[in-house]
Amino acid sequence: MIMKKIFVFIFCSVITFSTQAQTHAQTESILRKIASRIMDETSYKFIDSKTGQTYDSLTNVPFSLNIKIQSRYNDWHYTNGVLNISMLELATELQDSQYENYVLKNMEFIFNPSNLNFFREQYDTVLKQENGLEKVSRLSNYMFYRMIRLDDYGTMAASLVDLYQTQKNPAFKRYFDKAIHTLEYAEPRLKDGTIARYFPHTMTIWADDLYMSVSLLARMGKLTGDTKYFDDAVKQVLQFHQYLWDKDKQIYYHCYYTDTRHNGVAYWGRCNGWMMMAQADLLSVLPKNHPKYAQLLKLFQQQAIGIARYQSQSGLWHQLLDKTDSYEETSCSAIFTFSIARGVNRGWLEPDFAQVAGFGWKGILSKITDQGDITAICPGTGIAPSLPVYYTRPAEKNTPMGEGPVLRAGAEILKLKPYREIRASETYRLVEDRSKK
Repeated sequence: MIMKKIFVFIFCSVITFSTQAQTHAQTESILRKIASRIMDETSYKFIDSKTGQTYDSLTNVPFSLNIKIQSRYNDWHYTNGVLNISMLELATELQDSQYENYVLKNMEFIFNPSNLNFFREQYDTVLKQENGLEKVSRLSNYMFYRMIRLDDYGTMAASLVDLYQTQKNPAFKRYFDKAIHTLEYAEPRLKDGTIARYFPHTMTIWADDLYMSVSLLARMGKLTGDTKYFDDAVKQVLQFHQYLWDKDKQIYYHCYYTDTRHNGVAYWGRCNGWMMMAQADLLSVLPKNHPKYAQLLKLFQQQAIGIARYQSQSGLWHQLLDKTDSYEETSCSAIFTFSIARGVNRGWLEPDFAQVAGFGWKGILSKITDQGDITAICPGTGIAPSLPVYYTRPAEKNTPMGEGPVLRAGAEILKLKPYREIRASETYRLVEDRSKK
């Protein structure tokens, strides 16, 4: 009988190991397919939007406002910052330098003096026109030069800090040093120090901005060892929670209007994701002896419990978290999956939360085609007092704001141990021990 039990145990262990290995291989294959497609679609070319002519280089190309970067993956945009971070994590997880080299090639393309000077001239030319500051958004790389909103520099600078760990390009450092100075001294803030925007109402707090700021602050804290960056990141998390948390629904509002002192109408999926990813990134590098570490950990755990309540049967989460008639959206689902998987992997969450991440990843897979295309991604979404604005956002394919989170989720899933529920009989001994006391 004992030998039979040992055989059954070994047999089941082999089956479990084989299944886990197969799942790991499938996940890695999917991640590589997505990353390869993105790299194949990154052209490092320029196009004349009027004539359609393409150029491999801007050297000796006559100045024109019609010249643009051909591939969106080469542009300077906050969503590309998230994608860069995900590619660097993928390089580390798979021990494959091609993904880091991809990020490096993109940054060298941006920082190429010929390219910088050409688009700088475009920017300066349009800026002098009437309503020039509004018109520059039609240009490639305009965010690189504008640098007046967190969207312009936050996550891109954060990804530069990550890249700088191995690629000590002085131009990268000059940029993220300028970016962190802008965040510290120029970014609009309330009197209590909370980061806010001047629109759509005067000094509105956007949940999105927690990630745009904390992603950079946390990495600068790790890079420099200067606690002031950690302290500001911690402050933003605590302040945003104070303004945006709904204690009844256990999720975050999209915004808070400081002028009218009320929250916005929507519990938007991705803004809740940005809040959670900001906390995950910060907890990943925040020293455990920081006086606010325990408080931040508790907030992360609290959000994970709340988010889990809104997971659908498919494993995905909805565009509007509390509205099951809104579509199941990929980017927020990926961010929640990443954050919860990292929470389990780092010991911030109980092991049974692996089920939430596992079902999340299963749902995400249903939105990935055989070609590595990622579907059902909500585009950039502003704040509105009307729910139909959120309901009717289109579901797009292959945009970095969804691709980056999916890659981060998958890389974290590769490290996740499937949860094995403890059998009730395994706890009987504990009851028996109590009865003998």
